[in-house]
Amino acid sequence: MIYGIVLIVAGVAGWFAAFQLTLDKFAVLLNPDANLTCNISVVVECATNLRSSQGSLFGFPNPLLGLAGWVAPIVVGAALLAGARFDRWFRIAFLVGIVAAMTFVVFLITTSIFVLGTLCIWCMLTWAATIPVFWMVTLGSLRDGTITANTRVRSVANSAYSWIPAITLVCYLLIAVLAQLRLDVLSTL
Repeated sequence: MIYGIVLIVAGVAGWFAAFQLTLDKFAVLLNPDANLTCNISVVVECATNLRSSQGSLFGFPNPLLGLAGWVAPIVVGAALLAGARFDRWFRIAFLVGIVAAMTFVVFLITTSIFVLGTLCIWCMLTWAATIPVFWMVTLGSLRDGTITANTRVRSVANSAYSWIPAITLVCYLLIAVLAQLRLDVLSTL
């Protein structure tokens, strides 16, 4: 039950962030000097990210990936709450999508902090939603045998599963420390 709820809440948060980024992208396209609501300081602002080549990595604005992609966790979460059970192929496909999302998020975090030198509020909300979903789906897939039948791996994943909130918090703290060390965010707020 918690699994489904987390998928829905994270999916809604991620979708909302993608929607806000899409609106901001339209605003920047219409007026490159637009003052976006997510622009808080020199370091915490969205426009730089949206205007960058990394903001349209596949030839179209990245937020469109979020608008489409965040629907999957919402639907899967709702289906689980309704009692659905998924075949192994579906669970693997869902895991592959979540791993791809996390890989993309790690790229975007790295790019934001080390290349662009900015943090985007809506991007950070997407990161914050992706991280716990990644751990839940990955560790869940390991512990339920979707990925492996190895009992040792399943046992470790089962033990680690209860630590997902702590693992997620460590991930958040790591990002915050990297951002602070590289961008000195606290002095710009």
